[in-house]
Amino acid sequence: MRGGDDGTEGLFSYVSCEARVPSDHPLRAIRAIADEALEVLSSDFEGLYSKVGRPSIAPEKLLRALLLQAFYSIRSERQLMEQLGYNLLLRWFVGLSMDAEIWDATVFTKNRERLLSGDVASKFLAAVVAQARRRNLLSDEHFSVDGTLIEAWASIKSFRPKDGSGEPPSPGRNGERDFHGEKRSNKTHASTTDPDAKLYRKATGQPSRIAFMGHVLMENRNGLVIGATLTPATGTAEREAALALVDRLGAKRRITLGADKAYDAREFVAACASARSPRTSPSMSMSTRTASCVEALSMRARRGIPAMPSACAFVSGSKRSSAGSRPSQAFAKHAIEGPRRWIGVRPDRRRLQPGPAAKADGHGLNAPAIHLKPADRGKTGRKSR
Repeated sequence: MRGGDDGTEGLFSYVSCEARVPSDHPLRAIRAIADEALEVLSSDFEGLYSKVGRPSIAPEKLLRALLLQAFYSIRSERQLMEQLGYNLLLRWFVGLSMDAEIWDATVFTKNRERLLSGDVASKFLAAVVAQARRRNLLSDEHFSVDGTLIEAWASIKSFRPKDGSGEPPSPGRNGERDFHGEKRSNKTHASTTDPDAKLYRKATGQPSRIAFMGHVLMENRNGLVIGATLTPATGTAEREAALALVDRLGAKRRITLGADKAYDAREFVAACASARSPRTSPSMSMSTRTASCVEALSMRARRGIPAMPSACAFVSGSKRSSAGSRPSQAFAKHAIEGPRRWIGVRPDRRRLQPGPAAKADGHGLNAPAIHLKPADRGKTGRKSR
């Protein structure tokens, strides 16, 4: 018998948002990792807010909402608030009940500046990395490093001479500007929209862009990000940032560092071999221009690191910085909004692989918060490259 198309609206509801979320949904594992990291940051949040006055939106809820914005490619805070109004999954992840009011999108404007000034992004990453370290999921010997361009939210038309000379754009909302025959460099020109950004061309044949450079350090056992930073875009920024990230490791024995041919410079190889304590053995793609003798030990594991900038670029939309943001602030925003690889897995692993110590004490393979399905396999089941 056909059922009637009757409305099912009721006066009361006795079902929570959590009851609607499947037990094997990936966001359950991510929520557990995020909650543990946010609990560690509770004391830092106390110092960022006044002891008196009207209670603010909890910073934990704001950070969870920003994670969702990255995971689901939500292009604006206003659209994020709209989806929080009707999406029960997003409500549960943020920590809102069925009948809780959502806040205004402008709440992110002031609170983002507060969180950035407190360096919450790097502390959040450190707390997540600490969880993996306690489960013995991190390698302490083999690492990989890579960099990517973070485009500034500034038009190439804003790149004007520092002395104020030069022809102004034609009238109109988006006036035209003729650059033919004009020599431009970072020494004589700067962007009027974002003065900290630099004009940079990544390779021969590619256009010059006003950008910063983001750098990521990955451990090779499970492909987890353990360090990140942002610098001005220069020809030596990748190698300088790599040395700085390696120094932060505080390694107590010799390590290997995988990289692409952009790092295959004599100065970088010599710095890794002599200036680091303990010594670092660079392992990189060989360049035909450089005759450095480097080992090829970590190149297979290094293949997973280019996926990290790609995730930020095409999934979270954080390939471009916010307008007028300084390098440290810009990358803090990307670190908060683009953390997909913090809790991800390598394409050739079904789950994260702990070391012997973690297997002995019951953590690691049996930890429910770490069992995530690989997202890099195609329908045929073959490994994606």
